[in-house]
Amino acid sequence: MPDTPEELLAYDRGHVWHPYTSMTDPTPVRLVESASGVRLHLAGPDGGTEVVDGMSSWWAAIHGYAVPELDAAVRRQLDDMAHVMFGGLTHGPAVRLAERLVSLAAPLGSDRRLEHVFLADSGSVSVEVALKMVLQHQRGLGHPERTRMLTVRGGYHGDTFGCMSVCDPVGGMHSMFTDVLPQQVFAPQPPPPGGDVAAWATSFRAHARAHADELAGIVVEPLLQGAGGMFVYDAECLRVMREVADEHGLDLVLDEIATGFGRTGTFFAAEAAGVTPDVMCVGKALTGGYLSLAAVLCTGEVARGLSASESGVLMHGPTYMGNPLACSVAAASLDLLETSDWRSNVARVGAGLAELSSLRGAPGVADVRTIGAVGVVQLDHPVDVVKATDAAVEEGVWLRPFRDLVYTMPPYVTSDEDVARICAAIERAVAVA
Repeated sequence: MPDTPEELLAYDRGHVWHPYTSMTDPTPVRLVESASGVRLHLAGPDGGTEVVDGMSSWWAAIHGYAVPELDAAVRRQLDDMAHVMFGGLTHGPAVRLAERLVSLAAPLGSDRRLEHVFLADSGSVSVEVALKMVLQHQRGLGHPERTRMLTVRGGYHGDTFGCMSVCDPVGGMHSMFTDVLPQQVFAPQPPPPGGDVAAWATSFRAHARAHADELAGIVVEPLLQGAGGMFVYDAECLRVMREVADEHGLDLVLDEIATGFGRTGTFFAAEAAGVTPDVMCVGKALTGGYLSLAAVLCTGEVARGLSASESGVLMHGPTYMGNPLACSVAAASLDLLETSDWRSNVARVGAGLAELSSLRGAPGVADVRTIGAVGVVQLDHPVDVVKATDAAVEEGVWLRPFRDLVYTMPPYVTSDEDVARICAAIERAVAVA
């Protein structure tokens, strides 16, 4: 059995598949032996090295690591039960978390309320569930012919098949599967803040009109498109989408998996536009990065319409749905958000990341953009991931660039000094990438 750092890394290289990597020619990985605060402690060839986590473990660990309040929540729940099936049973952690999410979503708007909660076990699964909700809702309304989704270019919603169908079909990561995926309707990418929203809106409305009889809903990431390119767009576009959905009887699905819980500066990104969706997905930061959990919230209208479909029930049920450990730590994470002045922390981190603007005009840099606690440097060429990662680690920072992007989404508790270190690491990574 692999035991030493060297043995672990050797077995990993020969047998363990990592995200978006080759098994026959894998890119190097680093061995983490522990994590605390905002730092990852490395072993093996990097033994003794500490790096500031500029990624929040793919945007989830918003409070950092080894957080006493979250550790305690897991330990308390272990005294009762780690898991119990959700079919025919329920438990306090799930019910209390659902109540909390409904309450947190209430400020999104009074015209429609997100009042029903489906607890899923990952972000991708939550999007799959949302798509099912929309399709079953339309069937319940007597429109079984409405089977397609309207979305925009540049989006990313997950790696499972339903999710892949609403990701960008050309510039996204799943273009090789285009021929076997459901064919959705793609409007142009929304413009950046201050861009020509009117021209985009004309095109978006035209796409909706042309396919209105076959569309079931609209699905987008609000304000910030994540793994599709870390692109920030104008909040007015969300209001246009809401209007188009209402005009054509479509459900508006907002994928807040990456943007929810404060990342873009408001608790949910939709708040910046004053828009309430019919269905909303949340995940990633929901548990503070401790356990995999996601949720789908929907309005009473969607729930009633779905229940009128021929099945009468929502056709989905994950084995680990409503896992008590995950629900308990999610509630503790939400408590910590409310008591930690997350809004000021996000603004403070964002102010530090604004220093990345000094890279505008640097060789190889195509664009620099920030929103909330997100900083993005887009290059005019694909990133050399290995070189860029090595350069960042040498500066004491963990980054994971992809495509043509060197970016950061650090924990909200990252100090000003460490934010400055992240910016320096990005500058160095850009220079070698």
